[in-house]
Amino acid sequence: MLVGPMGAGKTTVGRLLADAWGVDARDTDADIVAAQGRSVADIFVDSGEAEFRRLEAAAVVDALTGFDGVLALGGGAVLDPATRERLRGQTVVFLRVGLSDAVKRVGLGSSRPLLLGNVRGRIKTLLDERTAIYESVASLVVDTDGRTPEDVAGEILEALG
Repeated sequence: MLVGPMGAGKTTVGRLLADAWGVDARDTDADIVAAQGRSVADIFVDSGEAEFRRLEAAAVVDALTGFDGVLALGGGAVLDPATRERLRGQTVVFLRVGLSDAVKRVGLGSSRPLLLGNVRGRIKTLLDERTAIYESVASLVVDTDGRTPEDVAGEILEALG
């Protein structure tokens, strides 16, 4: 499982790992969008963050039940204590990204609902609030700053065998 903030590369690295291991890749945000038939941004606007977090927790439970591949969790999934408990004993890789690289990857014109307004300031706040939580669930931490997804995936492949 891959965890980390937006812009860390969870989905991209997840696909590379899945290809290398010959398994499927899955992303809980994509699962939510497919199930709801609307974007994450639309869910936030129409139903609120609390409803999105409920859907996210359910998507994690669903993915952890019977899916045997590489799973990228949405950036806020680890905020849920029940999700953190479900991750215990699993192989969880925290893709750590710094503020500068996260802003470059996400873009200052981002339409992500948690970044409305001051994108750089919001990303900094989210990194400050969540980094310790990501670290607490991780069995491996990989820095992504200044690196290609292929390089990051290569480090994970080497570390996990």
